[in-house]
Amino acid sequence: MVLIWTQFGVKHKNVNVKCKVRVMHRDDSSSSSSSGESGKPEQEVPCLSIKPTGKDFYKVLGVSSDSNEDEIKKAYRKMALKFHPDKNSDADAEDKFKEIAEAYEVLTDPKKRSIYDQFGEEGLKNGNGMSMASQGSAHRGNFQGDAHATFSSFFHGSDHFDIFFGPDADSEDNLFNPFSRFPFSHVGGFPPNDGGARKGRRRLQAVAVVHELPVTLEEVFRGCTKHMKITRSRLNPDGRSLRSEDKVLNVVVKKGWKAGTKITFPREGDETPNNTPADITFVLRDKKHPQYKRDGSNIVYTAKITLKEALCGCTVNVPTLDNRMMPLPCSDVIKPGAVRRLRGEGLPHPKSPSQRGDLVVEFQVLFPDRIPPQSREIIKHSLAKC
Repeated sequence: MVLIWTQFGVKHKNVNVKCKVRVMHRDDSSSSSSSGESGKPEQEVPCLSIKPTGKDFYKVLGVSSDSNEDEIKKAYRKMALKFHPDKNSDADAEDKFKEIAEAYEVLTDPKKRSIYDQFGEEGLKNGNGMSMASQGSAHRGNFQGDAHATFSSFFHGSDHFDIFFGPDADSEDNLFNPFSRFPFSHVGGFPPNDGGARKGRRRLQAVAVVHELPVTLEEVFRGCTKHMKITRSRLNPDGRSLRSEDKVLNVVVKKGWKAGTKITFPREGDETPNNTPADITFVLRDKKHPQYKRDGSNIVYTAKITLKEALCGCTVNVPTLDNRMMPLPCSDVIKPGAVRRLRGEGLPHPKSPSQRGDLVVEFQVLFPDRIPPQSREIIKHSLAKC
C-alpha cells in the first residue's frame, strides 16, 4: 500500500505555486524521527505549476511586488498625471488611465491586494474561496469604477489645472511639464474657439460674492450663529461638467461686532471650468431697532417727557437690552436734548466682550400746543425771576 503526502506552498503572485509529494511505503515509519534515521532522501515529484493570470497591476504602476502603500501612491500620482486624457493625446491614454486607476484601487486595498497576490486578477473576479460580496468590494473583470473620480479623490478635489500647472508641476513627482508636450486640444467642454484662455495658465479665482447679513441689537448683544443656505455650482469629478448643490454656512456673529464687519468663507461660492470657487463674504448690517440707535458700543434711547416733568423733575424708566427697567431719577430741570448715561448698559466691546458701552438717554421735551390764559398768567408770575 502506498500513502501520498503532499505539501503545497503558495508563493508570491509573480512566483509559480508549487507542491511536493513524498511517497511512503507501508513499512516506512510514520514518525519524523525514524524518517530522519533511515537516511533515505525524500522523493520529491513536481506536481503542478500555477501562474496567476490576468493583468500585472504592479507592472502597470511600475512598482515591485513588495512596495508599500506610500510607494504605490507616489507611483499612481506620476502615472495618472502622465496618462490623464486631458493632457495626453495618445489614442490609448484613456484606457491606460483607467488601468492605472484600477491598479491603484486594488493595491491600496489590503483585502483586494491579498487576494490578488495569491490568485491574480481572476481571483478578484471569481472569489477563489472567499466571498467577495461579503467584503463589500466585488471585482468584476473590467474596471467598473470611475477613473476620473479616483483621480479627483486622490488629489482631494483640487483643480486639475492647478495640479497640471501649479508650482509643483516641475517637481520630482511630476517629472514632466504636460503643457510643453500636449496641446490641450481635446479638453472636454472647451471648444477650440475659446481663444485659448486656459492654455498654459492657472485658473483665476472668481470675484467674491458679497451678501448683507442683517442682525438685531439683541443678537449683537448676546452673540449668535446665523444659518445661511446657499446654492452654488461646482465641478464634477471629471473636471468638466457642473452640478448644482446646496450648502448651509454657519455664520458666527460674536458679541459686540460692529456694522460693516466682514465674515468670509473661502472658496465656498460658485466654481466654473474657467474659475476656481469664489469666496463668499457676509457683511454685518444693523437692523433698525424700535427703541434704540447704535453708536459704536453705545446705544441711544430717547426718553420723552412733558414740559411739566422737565421743569419739576421726574423719574424715567429706561428699558435695557436684556429686558430690565432701569429707573433714572431727574431732579434738575431737563432741557431739550439733555443727555444722561447709564454706565455699562450698552453693547459689549468687540475686542473685550466683558466690557460694555453705555446706554445713553437723550431727553425729548414735549411742549403743549396751547396754554389756557389763566395758566399763562400763573407761569409768567412763577417765572418772573428766571
